Amino acid sequence: MRRIRKGDDVIVIAGRDRGRRGNVVRVLDADRVIVDNVHMIKRHTKPNPARNQPGGIIEKEAPIHVSNVMLYNPMTEKGDRVGFRVLEDGRKVRYFKSNNEVVDV
Repeated sequence: MRRIRKGDDVIVIAGRDRGRRGNVVRVLDADRVIVDNVHMIKRHTKPNPARNQPGGIIEKEAPIHVSNVMLYNPMTEKGDRVGFRVLEDGRKVRYFKSNNEVVDV
């Protein structure tokens, strides 16, 4: 089970985009995530008529290391550390360490 998953609201804690929030679009491998509208890069591409793809400068999100993002806690309005806990019914869920609030309902 991963601490950060697709669809999570995260805040960037290090790098040039520090303090920006966004949703996780994709989780790559075990240590990289792509966050919506964060860590934007410009990619210079050639046109490809076979794929019907125009050329030019395309702006897209680049991967960020998982250690540079934290799960956003709406109660404290800050990034928060995440732990794991097993509920009475046997489900394994994530919870915020600061206020013991369960993330996965």
